[in-house]
Amino acid sequence: MKKLVKKIGIYFIALMLLGLGVIFSYHQYELSKESDILENKGVIVEVDHNKMNVYTEGNGEDTYVFMAGSGVAAPIYEMKGLYSKFSHEHKIAVVERAGYGYSDVSNDERDIDTILAQTREALQKSGNKPPYILVPHSISGVEAIYWAQKYPAEIKGIIALDISLPSQYIEHKMGVVDSWTVRGMHLLTDMGLHRLAPSKVYNPEVIKQNFLTDEEKEIYKALSFKQFLNNDMKNELLHVYDNSMKSEKLPKPKDTPILLIDAIAEQHKDSKYTKYHRQKYAEFAEQIHIADVKELSGTHSIYLYKPDEIYHFAMEFMKQTNERLME
Repeated sequence: MKKLVKKIGIYFIALMLLGLGVIFSYHQYELSKESDILENKGVIVEVDHNKMNVYTEGNGEDTYVFMAGSGVAAPIYEMKGLYSKFSHEHKIAVVERAGYGYSDVSNDERDIDTILAQTREALQKSGNKPPYILVPHSISGVEAIYWAQKYPAEIKGIIALDISLPSQYIEHKMGVVDSWTVRGMHLLTDMGLHRLAPSKVYNPEVIKQNFLTDEEKEIYKALSFKQFLNNDMKNELLHVYDNSMKSEKLPKPKDTPILLIDAIAEQHKDSKYTKYHRQKYAEFAEQIHIADVKELSGTHSIYLYKPDEIYHFAMEFMKQTNERLME
């Protein structure tokens, strides 16, 4: 009986390893095939001996810098529905930080000073000079706030898209189980298992909507499969507590105008977390000389669902800000 159990165990392990080998080989084959359609869209610059991509569109006095949230592997494509609203009358720049879009994976620790230095250098080298109006989403809010704290003269304003504040990342520090889950998912991604769950790799809503051409949708999928939860994305998540601590130790950027857009899903509008999040936004806004909080009904990727409303809020906020600064 023991011999039978042992034999079954060996067969099971062998079968599992064979399956993983097949999936990995298929993933590599698909990456090779998909590379044929990945023609860069933007300006590639060298930063820290790696390539970083910056996409620029439109003209205008103000430059709105779009900064993707964690895991948004193809920012130029996923955020197009929003930034195209801005580029009609303004200049926009989409910075693809290391490990995102057409940028190289840096394999560094993703500390906030390195991330910010790379972003600033990439913008300058691509011909985008400060001051900027930052448009961060999600985890990029930490970088945007830190930027305003360290180099306030470079930031004309921040339009924050459902960001988590540094204090929230500190109060909800990632636990041991969560950190090992991130590491485990990264390992599975390296083996290509994310090919089995495409809806977790890219946002299906991007495919449903019509702001991308059919060709761009295929490129969006290919980039997402290539970059999903790579080493930089993993380290970005694992170091968000330490990065937030660096921000929290500095004075609030009280002289930087900040608009906080809070995405509230209808089914969670009365939840404990929604109330907590609303309170944190209100407390933060009170510490900024020119600040406002706007609520929009929708999920975390609010830029996909309410681009017109976001654009309207941003234009009104910057108009009122300019008027107040001229008084």
